[in-house]
Amino acid sequence: METELEKLEAQALNLTPGERAALAQRLLASLEEDAEIEEAWAAEVDRRVAEVESCAVQLIPIAEALAQVRAALK
Repeated sequence: METELEKLEAQALNLTPGERAALAQRLLASLEEDAEIEEAWAAEVDRRVAEVESCAVQLIPIAEALAQVRAALK
């Protein structure tokens, strides 16, 4: 018995190359993150950049940060 996915795939393969490309783009776009989540991340990035620029936070070199993480994991 043919599954719904197999039926859809067979139908999609009967489309023209341009139609298949458009369908693929729509399907991939449906998997992308929600716009609300993207906006929240953008706001978080802006907040962190502002903290760095105003010297509200102290940056540490990556080597030191990694050493701290490794020590915490032991």
